[in-house]
Order: sequence, then structure tokens, then C-alpha cells
Amino acid sequence: MDSFTPSTNPVLSSVGLSALVALLPLLTFFFLLAFAKTRAYVAGAWALLVALAVGVFGFGMPLGLALLSATQGAAFGLFPVVWIIVMAVWLYQVTVLSGRFEDLRRVFDAIGGGDLRVQAILVAFCFGGLLEALAGFGAPVAITVTMLLALGIAPIRAATAVLVANTAPVAFGALAIPITTAANLTNYTGEEIGAVVGRQTPVLALFVPLILLFILDGRRGLRDCWPVALFTGVVFSVFQFLCSNYFSYELTDIVASLVAMLAAVGFLRFWRPRHGAEADQRMKAELAQARADGWTPAGSGAAAAVQTSADDAAEDRLTASRAWMALFPYVAVIVIFGFVNLWTLGIDVPAALARTTIEVPWPVLHEALLDTNGQTQSSTIYSFEWLISPGTLLLITGLIVAVVYSRFNEHGRYPLSLGAAVREIWTTAVRMRSAALTILGVLALAYVMNFSGQTVSIGTWLAATGGFFAFLSPVLGWIGTAVTGSDTSANALFAKLQQTAGIEAGLDPHLLVAANTGGGVMGKLISPQNLAIGAAAVNMSGQESVLLRKVIGWSVLLLLALCILVYLQSTPVLEWMLP
Repeated sequence: MDSFTPSTNPVLSSVGLSALVALLPLLTFFFLLAFAKTRAYVAGAWALLVALAVGVFGFGMPLGLALLSATQGAAFGLFPVVWIIVMAVWLYQVTVLSGRFEDLRRVFDAIGGGDLRVQAILVAFCFGGLLEALAGFGAPVAITVTMLLALGIAPIRAATAVLVANTAPVAFGALAIPITTAANLTNYTGEEIGAVVGRQTPVLALFVPLILLFILDGRRGLRDCWPVALFTGVVFSVFQFLCSNYFSYELTDIVASLVAMLAAVGFLRFWRPRHGAEADQRMKAELAQARADGWTPAGSGAAAAVQTSADDAAEDRLTASRAWMALFPYVAVIVIFGFVNLWTLGIDVPAALARTTIEVPWPVLHEALLDTNGQTQSSTIYSFEWLISPGTLLLITGLIVAVVYSRFNEHGRYPLSLGAAVREIWTTAVRMRSAALTILGVLALAYVMNFSGQTVSIGTWLAATGGFFAFLSPVLGWIGTAVTGSDTSANALFAKLQQTAGIEAGLDPHLLVAANTGGGVMGKLISPQNLAIGAAAVNMSGQESVLLRKVIGWSVLLLLALCILVYLQSTPVLEWMLP
């Protein structure tokens, strides 16, 4: 097969026209999802066809290579992305089948001051941030949205809150892999990029808990609970800044999330939210209405009849041992992910496990897709991380949890066998097939756009705006993450472009590379992959368009705030904020 080198201006030798043509697949997808209200996997399939047509007829990519690009994207979508999501939901199901999830609800009820809104913030923002730091790839959304359901939050409201909460930690997610990726592509250090990101995204993260309050309970929630929400946001932001600049950018979200959680719990010892009982009644009524309208939870027993500690019988009262067993799955997640990613004493565990990764040059595509220097591209090598994938680690965690739960079953109160837990894997996979189809289609679309040159053409067009590019640079990361579902992928697409554009426009390239990462944080909110995960976790696959309409306003608002911040940081007005 003939080789192919992507070009940024194949349409009438114009970058602008080429970029406008390249936007057609994205416009197709979002139009079908937001306005035509088609199912997400249908929108993804049509957008993929448009991307293939644009790649072949507009960008001159051979049809065979375009189809092979789609297969590599679908393979990446299946493993690790779908694998991670299925395992995350399955781990939750293990806790549900065991009966331990009600005890976890009681734990958050105790530390959340008995207020459902505060509990939701602790779960979605603090605990979700910790999961994002350790796992990423949609696992935090899949786990925390089901936790909010079990606490008593209605499905759409729970999914919306979790999606918004997942913005704050994304830049430093998965041990800051997005920043490390950007550093590798630009020959900067991770510390350099992380320090600038740590002076941008914390400014927005500060307000996220307040936004969550508004999503959960409107203006009443803000009036009743704003002190603890603001305090949690401030602590998270301060430690995100301090850790990224002065300690370790890889551990930023772990430190910020844990300290924010502990700080919020300590704050609640001296301050209590108002009108918590009334808010609980409103939210439980909304969940009951959703059930009356035909909604049912995903999986066995999930989000069963929700009650607060005030409703518990004497035998339901939480004990220390039951609290520990309820928290055990998530402690196990932290320990296992932390060991695999951080342990270097005696043996370098991350390096040792990294050697188990199988690198597969994608057949034909790897040899045929060349860069402008005539060299093959590393992006056409598929990495099969069968052992260190977050999905595999979640499987190992789930099996350990199932064994522990089956062995420590106080008085037969928590029945669970290892066989029943393993059988639930297939049940979970079948239930999430629509979400899986969506993810495969979206990743196939992203790879076709990337390999044919469509994505870079859009970026090059935006970079031609000169000094004003400082305002627009976060938009590139926003687009990249919205399409691929990954801030890491957005940096892989645009980090080098941001650096080059910054040098040519006389702007600080560190600032623009960091802005790409920050923009990706906001793009995560409307990523079809994340929308599909959220919808599947609340058993509403096919209604991703409803979630999109709920969150797109917040995504655009936060993006606009970041654009203004980055632009001002490129001028003497806020230049002092940069290292």
C-alpha cells in the first residue's frame, strides 16, 4: 500500500478551508447528539463515516489506511477504555452484591454531617479526585456516579454532578500522565509544565464544589452549604498549587484530594449545614419520581431504597468494623494503584511492570503512515498494557475484595461468594454494551481524524491568530479532549503545536502548552466517552444527549474563564502569576 503523509492544507492549499472541512465530523457528531437526539453510538457511527469521507476525499488519505486507522482507534477503545469502565462498574457491583454498600452510605452520612449535599461533594469531588489521580480513563465517573445513586441522588443529577466534579483533577490525573506526555513531546520537563498548570486550573477548581451545590440543590443548596463547599475548594486548590510547584507534580491530585477530604471532615466538626433534612426529602422525592417514571438502577440492588442514618434500625447502626469493611474496596484501590505506580524501594515496581507492556506496530499502517520527515510515527504503535492497565488493576482489586468479603461475613449478614462475583463480570459487560459501542465509535473517529491530518489542520488554523492565540490556546485542548476523551491524547495532538505557535507568536510556549492541558480539563466534561460512561453507570444509555445539554453550559463557561486567565497571563496584567 502507498505511504501517506498528513497535510494541514490539502483543500485548495488553504489551511482555513481544510480546517473547516475537518470540522465536519465533529459538527455531525454533536448535531446528532445534541439536536437530533440520536443514540450516542449512532451519532458516533455517522460521524465516523463523515471522518472517513473527509480523510479520503478531502485530505487524500488512502481508503485502506483510513479504515486501518479506525480499527486501531476501536482497539484502543476496547482495551483499555471499555475494559476499565466495565471493571470499575463491576467493582462497585461487588460491594452491592455483598450488601456492604449500605454501610458505605452510612459512613458518608456520618462524615457528611448528615447532609446529602455535603456527602455528594465529598464523594464526587474529593473521592472522585483521588480516583482520577490513581486511575483516570473514566473510572472515577463510573465509580462515583453509582455511589451518588446509592446515597439517594436522582440519576441525571448524579451523573451531571460527577461529570462536573471530574474536571478539577483531570490535568494531574493518572499520576499527571497528561503533563508528562506534553513534556516528552516538547522537550520541557514535567516540573516546568506542571508548575504552570498549577497556576491555572486551581483557580477554576476552587469554584467547582460551589457549582456542584447548585447542580445538586440549586440556590437553596448554595445558601445552606456554601461555607463547607468554598472551604473544600480553597483547600483543594491551595494544595494543588503547592504540590505541583514545590513537591511532586505526579502526586498533586492525591495530595490535594486527601487533604481536602480531611479538611472538610474537620470543618464539619465545627460547622453544620442548614436545612439538611428538607434537602434530603426533596432529593429522595426526586429519586422516587425517577423510579415512578420507569427508571431502574443498573445492576442488582444498586441504588436500592435509600435511607439516612435516622431511618436505621438498631441492628443497622454502623460499627467500626463494618465501616472499615465498607471502605475496604476503595482503600484497596488506593493501595494497589499506589503500589503499582509509586513503589520504588528495593524494586522499581512501575518500571518492572512497564516491561510487561506489549508494543504492537499496527499492521500496514505503521509502515505506511509517515511524518513530514519521512519517518514512521510512534502513534501507530498499539500498546497492550495487559497487566498495568487500570482495568486489570481494578479486576485484581475486585477479586481480592470478593475473597475478603466472602471470608469475613459477620453472622451471615453479607452473603457473597467468589463465584457470584465473577459471574457478575459478564452481567456488567452485557449491560454496558451500548456504552461500549459508543466508545469504540468515538475512538475510531478520533484516530481517523488524527492520522489523516484533520485534527492538526484545525489546530494550525487556530494558531494563525498570532498574539490572540493565547486566548484561543485552551480551545485546542478542549477540542482534543472532547473528541478523544483524554487530556493525555489532547496533549499528544497539540502540545508540540502549542509550543511552536508560542515561539512564532512571541508568547511563552510553557504557558500555551499548559493551557492546552487546562483546556482539556473542560473538554472532558463534554467528551462523548465520559457522557457514555455517566449514562451507562446510571442505566440510561442512549440518553447521552440529555447529559450533554446539562453540562455543556458549564463546560463553555469554565473554558471561557480559562481563556481569559491564560490571555491575561500572557500580558503584564497577570504575568506575575507565572513561575
